[in-house]
Amino acid sequence: MTYQLISWNIDSLNAALTGTSERAALSLAVIDSIIKCSPDILAIQETKLSDDPKKLNKILTLLGQKFPDYELVHRMSTPPARKGYAGTMMLYKKTLQTPLISYPEINAPEPMDCEGRIITLEFPDFFATTVYTPNSQGREKRLSARGQWDDAYRNYLKSLDEKKPVLACGDFNAAYTEIDLANPAANHESPGFFDEEREKFGDLLAAGFTDSFRYLHGNVEKMLDDVSIYTWFAQRVKTAKANNSGWRIDYWLVSNRVANGIITSRPINTGERKDHVPILLEIEL
Repeated sequence: MTYQLISWNIDSLNAALTGTSERAALSLAVIDSIIKCSPDILAIQETKLSDDPKKLNKILTLLGQKFPDYELVHRMSTPPARKGYAGTMMLYKKTLQTPLISYPEINAPEPMDCEGRIITLEFPDFFATTVYTPNSQGREKRLSARGQWDDAYRNYLKSLDEKKPVLACGDFNAAYTEIDLANPAANHESPGFFDEEREKFGDLLAAGFTDSFRYLHGNVEKMLDDVSIYTWFAQRVKTAKANNSGWRIDYWLVSNRVANGIITSRPINTGERKDHVPILLEIEL
């Protein structure tokens, strides 16, 4: 069976669905383009949902109206972690067999396990799991804790892979190789491109997982046909998107044993909207 899946770090569902800014309008346009794609599974990171019942219900209702043919599960940041921070969500078509849903805690450094960073759906033939990997924020801030997270997350994915194939997506906050960002030399000591982070990402691949984009497209740089290979463009740099000065830090990873089923893996064009772009995976299992 062939599945189509999309992953996107939205950077606030509330801003996208209820905001009145130009960026909110651009975000809504991206949501509409995703709806037209009609993916079997949609994974969203950095939802930043409020725990206020009225605000939460409003967002979930609006999203349900946008995606009436989908079931929705979400996970928020909870104390002692900051409220309205991080968070993940997964939507899956009601026509799919109802999955087992889990909200894993992986024994990461506190309070990372409370930040709503992982959701996993277990279907009969595979796991679909999404992650919002913590940003190290700098060498002196939480690079060490980020490394501990990476180790714990890798062990978690390996435990899933021992049972059935895994499709793992999300914002991994790491550009693996120099061709995964536009300016590697200038960013060598930047969060997301520390040697330690790149090494940990390599360890994850070596544990039995395939970067679906590189599997299909090899060492392509900068552009793939009519779309940038990069999945994140800094909002604070006005010319970042226009100059294609970005980072590839969002991935669809798959268990090595199903990599030959990958049909499509690529970013989705979001026009002028900066920040993260959605990434599409089509795979036959």
